Amino acid sequence: MYLIVALSAIIAPFIFLVAFRFPATKGMTWSAFIVIGLAMAIWGVEGKLIASSVLQGIHKTLTILWILFGALVLLNTLRKTGAVDRINQGFQNISTDMRVQVIIVAFLFGSLIEGAAGFGTPAMVTGPLMIALGFRPLAAATTALIADSTAVAFGAVGTPVAVGLSTLPEAGPAFFQEIGKTITTIDIFAGTFIPFTLVVIMTVFFGKAKGLKDAWPMLPWTLLIGIVYTSSALLYAVVFGQEFIAILASLTALIVATITAKKGWLLPKKTWQDALQEDFHPEKKKSDMGLFAAWSPYVIVVVLLLMTRIIPWLAQFTKTAIDFSWTNILGIEGITSNWEFLYSPGTILAVAAIVSVFLHRKGFSVFISAANQSFLTMKTTAISLIATLAMVHVFTNSGINVHDLASMPQYIAESFANSLGAVWFLVAPFVGELGSFITGSATVSTLTFAPIQHSVANQVGMDANAVLAAQIVGAGAGNMICVHNVVAASAVVGLSGKEGDIIRKTLLPAILYGLVIGLATYFIF
Repeated sequence: MYLIVALSAIIAPFIFLVAFRFPATKGMTWSAFIVIGLAMAIWGVEGKLIASSVLQGIHKTLTILWILFGALVLLNTLRKTGAVDRINQGFQNISTDMRVQVIIVAFLFGSLIEGAAGFGTPAMVTGPLMIALGFRPLAAATTALIADSTAVAFGAVGTPVAVGLSTLPEAGPAFFQEIGKTITTIDIFAGTFIPFTLVVIMTVFFGKAKGLKDAWPMLPWTLLIGIVYTSSALLYAVVFGQEFIAILASLTALIVATITAKKGWLLPKKTWQDALQEDFHPEKKKSDMGLFAAWSPYVIVVVLLLMTRIIPWLAQFTKTAIDFSWTNILGIEGITSNWEFLYSPGTILAVAAIVSVFLHRKGFSVFISAANQSFLTMKTTAISLIATLAMVHVFTNSGINVHDLASMPQYIAESFANSLGAVWFLVAPFVGELGSFITGSATVSTLTFAPIQHSVANQVGMDANAVLAAQIVGAGAGNMICVHNVVAASAVVGLSGKEGDIIRKTLLPAILYGLVIGLATYFIF
């Protein structure tokens, strides 16, 4: 019975969002009530901890809404300054094929943002950008989420590795580099195929033919881009360590993708635009704005993100100057929600939006108008996120209870370990996915489950580094189906209420990713 109760945080959202097709506002509210009720009645979690966890969820919602606002206000500002039209024309010069554009924008540019910022930011940035390029909202949200997977292991300058594994006895730079090499080795067998997976999702769900006919001609080029990304990631892991793998690998593949796409190498002659919005009419008049000027706000975003994360004094300043973090909520030690305002990607995105107004020689009223438009888009998202994150934090904090039970996530992992230890290489990635699905963070998933993964590996005589690497890669794959990422991604493309439709499309790629990683780990190690 305890296992079913622990799994309620997974079962309830799937029933309400995927099976019943409830909007997240309704489905996640019901899920939260069920999980909280079971936590109190069966798990022995007391009312004060429930209240503290709910407040933690509300506070965490504000931090995500701020990132959401930053992504939206930047895009809306760039639409009003004409930069988006110029960016669109730049893509037309590279390729008018939407199968190519989804790789460049969602996978490669998204991976660059992931490497610098992490924490769900890429889908919030690339989803709206693809909408501006003419993608249908459902196609933009779905592909943005699937694309934000391979780079997640090294997101936010290597945080899932450095922080996620920080509680283990071996933790240290040499250990982190070794894990980075192991991750990139096994991910060659899965991450390489993410570009082709994105094309398959586009043609199967959004193509007129609704099948693989329009996907197969893209296989050679997508494999080239995938191999360039994953093989260069392995090289950078060996040479530099885990911090800059996602950034350098995405830049390397971006250069190769741009050159080959512009020359049409390995690409089919026929252009595919089936996922185009019916009423989309790109600006025909050639823009006077330079391409670098149009992209400069995004360049500013990447540069500021990197500076605030790798320059020690600047990182310290942005983390402490304006700190809205809430520590030991209601006096319960360890129940904390961080919001370092200047360090937040939301602040950096908003700053880039303000700077773009002056760069593009427009009045400040353009930013005000864009901000108002962005706030209106986010109205219903807050309810979904509060319900989701309240449930998440009750689930993760459930280790504080009167029955002296392990927390729900630990109970699930230990139950799996007892029955599936012999095939743990195959299970390890799905434990990582489970953690990300619930918490929305590969870092938190790894912090939660790394000690269990480490212990199981040692008990059954498996390579502990390989198991931990599978955990982290699986946690990245879990980003595709993570409820609060889906809620945020659907909100930025104007699809609030359609979260179940998105998860139905991202679920199979997430499962296949975990399966391939498990098999690769099993056969290599």
